[in-house]
Amino acid sequence: MTVIIPSMGDLELVPAGLPTAVADQIRGLVAAWLVGFASANTRRSYARDMVTWLTFCSDHGVEPIAGARRSHVDIWARQAEADGKAPATIARRLAALASFYRYLVDEGVRANSPVEHVARPNIGDETSTIGLDRDQLRRLLTAARETGSLRTFALVTLLAHNGLRIGEALASDIEDLHVERGHRVLALTRKGARRGRTVLAPVTAQVIDTCKGARETGPIFITKTGRRMTQSAAWKMLRSVARRADELDDVATRISPHSLRHSFITGALDAGVSLRDVQDAAGHADPRTTRRYDRGRHSLDRHATYAVTAWLDGGEPGAKR
Repeated sequence: MTVIIPSMGDLELVPAGLPTAVADQIRGLVAAWLVGFASANTRRSYARDMVTWLTFCSDHGVEPIAGARRSHVDIWARQAEADGKAPATIARRLAALASFYRYLVDEGVRANSPVEHVARPNIGDETSTIGLDRDQLRRLLTAARETGSLRTFALVTLLAHNGLRIGEALASDIEDLHVERGHRVLALTRKGARRGRTVLAPVTAQVIDTCKGARETGPIFITKTGRRMTQSAAWKMLRSVARRADELDDVATRISPHSLRHSFITGALDAGVSLRDVQDAAGHADPRTTRRYDRGRHSLDRHATYAVTAWLDGGEPGAKR
């Protein structure tokens, strides 16, 4: 298996004036740290976070290996807040930085981590990702079909009906499609390199079969040149579809592939699917993550007291008494 590390070209943004050997050390340590992550998405995301940190160090004359202190990390986080970055983004950046310096400590490069006692932002229980309601999702699917692009319609259908992470969808190969006990199934590599699977509804299986055509191997979603579709291309495609859709003008510029994952999870919960089953379908390791998408969890009509009262009375659950 070939492990591809995200492009380190931007990591030339090390503090100016450092000797070449030191700059090479920084790039080498970052690359060695990143290769320890099994998930390509994590490597890509953390690489971008390191570019942000190294740019900060360069702008402030901080040598990032031996010279970084807690005060520098605090200033970096406050600057991100001032720039309007979401708490979840700042928390992820700090998690990346903490992981990097923990690696340096483990390797004996530093005695301690400058991130160890830095406060993390409180993300809260609500997701900031924009989601679509049922009518909006139907309009988006209609617009995707009307583009005439089988790839576009297949990808939007898969994301809307199965709630996959965009990385999971684009990493899927034709060889991952199979039949299990009468169900069309797509094998997946979930977050954290966990193996998983998702069941394809007949409408989804049909459009994917049409999309791949006679091909029997390789990526399901490919470009005109036969290469695997990239995440950036998927983002552009989805927003183009949203701009074509009726009555989605107000959200078209904010829609992302994760919006369809959000919509799938909230839609499943609204449809009465149990939290446990939605958690499994979404590939969440922690049910608290799934609950963040449950728009109706604060509804008094759903309070457990009604179900328990009905159960005690021997009646049907769900009725208020």
